[in-house]
Amino acid sequence: MLKREIEDYIFNYLISNSNKILCITGARQIGKTYIIREVAKRVYSDFIEINMASDKLGPKLFKNVKTIDDFYLRVSIVAGPKFKEKNLIFIDEIQEYPNLLTLLKFLREDNKYRFICSGSLLGITLKKTTSIPIGSIIEKKMYPLSLREFLWASDVNENYIEHLKNNYLNLKELPEEEHNYIMHLFKLYLLIGGLPDSINIYKETNNIYKVREYQDSVLNYYLDDASKYDETNKLKVKRIYQMLPSNIDNKIKRLNYKAIEDKEGKGYSDYEREIEYLISSGIALETKAISNPKFPLIESSSKNLIKLYLNDVGLLTNILYKYNINVILDDVNVNLGAVYETYAACELKNKDYKLYYFDKRKEGEVDFLLDDYDNLCVKPIEIKSGKNSQNYRALPKIVNNSEYNVKAGYVFYNKKEVLEKNKIIHLPIYYLMFL
Repeated sequence: MLKREIEDYIFNYLISNSNKILCITGARQIGKTYIIREVAKRVYSDFIEINMASDKLGPKLFKNVKTIDDFYLRVSIVAGPKFKEKNLIFIDEIQEYPNLLTLLKFLREDNKYRFICSGSLLGITLKKTTSIPIGSIIEKKMYPLSLREFLWASDVNENYIEHLKNNYLNLKELPEEEHNYIMHLFKLYLLIGGLPDSINIYKETNNIYKVREYQDSVLNYYLDDASKYDETNKLKVKRIYQMLPSNIDNKIKRLNYKAIEDKEGKGYSDYEREIEYLISSGIALETKAISNPKFPLIESSSKNLIKLYLNDVGLLTNILYKYNINVILDDVNVNLGAVYETYAACELKNKDYKLYYFDKRKEGEVDFLLDDYDNLCVKPIEIKSGKNSQNYRALPKIVNNSEYNVKAGYVFYNKKEVLEKNKIIHLPIYYLMFL
């Protein structure tokens, strides 16, 4: 079993007195069903699991359910003797029947059973379903494995991970041999990514070809999900998704609206629904532009100038480099900026950060801006993959502008040295997992 950080969250929910219904959302193939099932086994000796995607392909028992009595009747057909009060009912792929999302309010009020839900396109359906009153559900987003979770999967001892964290907190660098060891695992993570089956395949076979085959199938799954979008616009969704790797690899990384259909004059408003689909489905990660880096960032964000990242760095390295793993492992003379930046976006989203980037013509760009709620200011972050880690123009201007009230800027790079100078802190890239 792959250990996940979300386990504690699910466990604490299941043993709590909350009568809200937990809905785990996220893209396909990230391990939602598996981790809910495994945590539920710790709390309940038995529970009911119903997959609505399977029901939709089969008997369609739940297709027209509109009342709680009708719902319970149909659950009793599926569950048999497991159907008893105070038991847990796990509804998987609930988005297949939006009528059940509306019913959640009444199931919560009835309070005879404990419920937990998940779904691959649930985030989209929740946005469309206006009849779910605020307070009935808890939506928790899930992502592929973070670097810390990958280290767990690689049998790195938790005590050692805590040692790494203490070094980060105390701004201490690792000895050369430890740095090389963690960097090797980090580079493996860039190749394999955080999809659970990618990791399991590699652990079982050590075969990157098999990992890449699986990643190809996931990319096809995501394109198939795009096909579930309405007929008129699904080609636009596919096109935007297919553009993501090349966008992030360009000097100007934000989404180029003209290139989507090769039409002049196109802008965000022309593709807002398609972009929202990719973000809500969990297969793309959004970063909004900021020209005035003041806390809270949402007050000055621009929805028009956005960058979109793939939700898994392993999918990106598959697309860019396929079987040429030396590009990642041996530091050949290739710019890995897009790869490191995608890793950073995935890592930060795993921590539930809202992502922004700085973009001002006269001052330049900064890769990421985060809200620092402890100090009520902004954390600017640069991600560097190459040898020239001092190549940043905008970061010192933000850090040293008293109007912005920034405590410190951060540069995460592939060197082991920890440096602090002029309010800019340089840290090894793997320390980002403790930010």
